[in-house]
Amino acid sequence: MTVQTFKKVGVIGAGAWGTALAQVSTLGGNQVLLHAREAEVVASVNNSRENSLYLGGVTLSADITATTDLADLAECDLILAVPPAQHMRATLTAFKPYVRAGLPIVLCAKGVERGTDCLMTEVLEAVLPEAVAGVLAGPNFAREVAQGLPSAVTIACADAALGARIAATLAGPTFRPYKSTDLIGAEAGGAIKNVIAIACGIAEGKGLGRNAHAALITRGFAEMSRMAMALGARFETMSGLCGLGDLVLTCSSPQSRNMSVGLALGQGQTLEEALAGKVSVAEGVQSAPAVVDLGRKFETELPICEAVNAVLSGDMCVATAIDALLSRPLKSERA
Repeated sequence: MTVQTFKKVGVIGAGAWGTALAQVSTLGGNQVLLHAREAEVVASVNNSRENSLYLGGVTLSADITATTDLADLAECDLILAVPPAQHMRATLTAFKPYVRAGLPIVLCAKGVERGTDCLMTEVLEAVLPEAVAGVLAGPNFAREVAQGLPSAVTIACADAALGARIAATLAGPTFRPYKSTDLIGAEAGGAIKNVIAIACGIAEGKGLGRNAHAALITRGFAEMSRMAMALGARFETMSGLCGLGDLVLTCSSPQSRNMSVGLALGQGQTLEEALAGKVSVAEGVQSAPAVVDLGRKFETELPICEAVNAVLSGDMCVATAIDALLSRPLKSERA
């Protein structure tokens, strides 16, 4: 049976990932409106078919129109919300005048809000309760998606039929969405894996070897799964694209913004030096304190996340954090 797709897609957030998703959204013949805060990004997309600030070198579809005015997205029938996690609440609040009841808003940012410890679906429910939430997550680098290299994602929506429509709208020859109804699992894995990726970068920068790297990914997956299930996620979601898949990708390449920050820290740079000159946001830096707060709130052990947070906050140096992890009491692997 043919699934009816959405035809007018709005993308809020014109960073690398938002731009890549705008590109993907044109594959089904959709009109796509891309909202950017920066006038220079709008001019670059509309005049040169390129987002030279965030995704230079990738030619964008003529079906993408960029704008700085959120009101232009008022008639869209599907919204992809792609601002950094710490700016999601302000962005959705600004969009509120243009939201109608039942509008699907797919949350594409990965993180936990500082100060409230809210996941992005909780932020959406608080700001735009009239909207219907979806979550898009998975192991994807924006540039590869925009270039049309093979990629897969999880599309989570409590309404399975609506999730199928969203998936069908975004699906393309090289972009394959898999459907889920587990929104918490889809977003919790994506938030926590960014913190683990910083740890893997630190290990790489310190030259600790491939054994340590593999151990961090594996034990990081244990932390991610424990925390996600404490929040109400299903384990099978964590073993899929938006959990294990996203973790492996983000922890395995300096192309990952979060791993690259950890790499710089492991090589002896300060956090300020590691972040200097980066136009894109490393979500794990901002989410780490909120992730640790969630762990304490739900009495869930997150030793790697806690060590990363201690390094980022300046409470612990890299060498001390590594020693603290290696000197933890021996325990069952399943604990």
